[in-house]
Amino acid sequence: MAKDNVDRLKRLRAWVHNYDWGRCGTEAQVARLLALNSGAEIKPDRPYAEFWMGTHDSGPSFLADANGEGVNVGLKDWIWKNPNVLGHKVLEKWGPDLPFLFKVLSVAKALSIQAHPDKELAKELHKLKPNLYKDANHKPEMALAITEFRALCGFITLEELKGVLVDVPEIVELVGTASAKQVLDIGKQDGAEKVKYALRSVFTQLMSASKDMAMKATSNLKSRLHVESQLRCLTEKERLVLHLEKQYPGDIGVISAFFFNYVKLNPGEALYLGANEPHAYLSGECIECMATSDNVVRAGLTPKHRDIQTLCSMLTYKQGYPDILKGFPMSQYITRYLPPFEEFEVDRCILPKGASAVFPAIPGPSIFLVFLGKGTLRSGPWEDVVKEGDVLFAPSNTEIIIASPTSELQLYRAGVNSGFIHAAL
Repeated sequence: MAKDNVDRLKRLRAWVHNYDWGRCGTEAQVARLLALNSGAEIKPDRPYAEFWMGTHDSGPSFLADANGEGVNVGLKDWIWKNPNVLGHKVLEKWGPDLPFLFKVLSVAKALSIQAHPDKELAKELHKLKPNLYKDANHKPEMALAITEFRALCGFITLEELKGVLVDVPEIVELVGTASAKQVLDIGKQDGAEKVKYALRSVFTQLMSASKDMAMKATSNLKSRLHVESQLRCLTEKERLVLHLEKQYPGDIGVISAFFFNYVKLNPGEALYLGANEPHAYLSGECIECMATSDNVVRAGLTPKHRDIQTLCSMLTYKQGYPDILKGFPMSQYITRYLPPFEEFEVDRCILPKGASAVFPAIPGPSIFLVFLGKGTLRSGPWEDVVKEGDVLFAPSNTEIIIASPTSELQLYRAGVNSGFIHAAL
């Protein structure tokens, strides 16, 4: 393959997963993007959950150049044959593969209460249960809200937890008064390790409750809150728990929601999650980026396999509200979201009609998603019209000039974290 052909941008066909928590039919941004990207017919009663752009074996992208060249050639195989498109430092660090996986999520129903293993645990789980844990990589991730996006993320503070144990008798029934007292008796003089031990103990006992106990406790909780709602306004968390109970009746994950921070992201805000941090996405649509992995340890709000012992043993039990990224301006129209992970960053570009923007050449690969509108994209001598649903791979050291002569244009770029890129130079 000629060098100038290797170095130019490549159009991609993305992959879609139809998990049951996805939004149905044309209500889903994932379905809209799928139809635009590949011409697929959208079924109105089918859930469309995740739109994948990358090289992971569970949902690989394929080259789809306008001239027909590369059709049915996987992006992963093409990179393997042309590893220099990644840039020297990326290739040296991660080998001939993309270190990040780029997605769009359309969430109608809560995803499982889950965490992603660190590298050491991922290797162990993949070796022991390769059918469940399909790769040996860790999976730090970031969700950037397109619409209002809701999630449970990380443990509430000690004082908030004490309030939960006082106000939610169903939890005490499940974990026992001794475990509850262990938390309630912690004072300011007690160290962080004692707090962590008590939280781990009470959370593990809660998640390990039998199915019958969970069914009874959620039923009691539901009955009590319905009665109390006649006398007072339920809290936001109580209303959420009742909503989750409708989605997953009798599931222990319904009650465990009291232990987690309830996070609401406005469009343009992002939430990042490190290894071994509990979370569950609840509703909304987002751009998601992560290390190239699909490892998930689940423990509640799911019909899928649960690995409660692994999840409870792997968590960091860090408490407090998570950091929310609002991004920082790279230029007039481009905002960058930079999580503390080497593998990835995300840029959000909103161009008004008649405007243009430049993505400077960087020594690492990028994937671009045109989310809304239509415009032109130029890279050296290569110029073409791009429109919503288009996905493009940009090799290392490629300057991109994007313009929107006739309509507003919204696009997203995923690339290797610029902190790593600059440190590695």
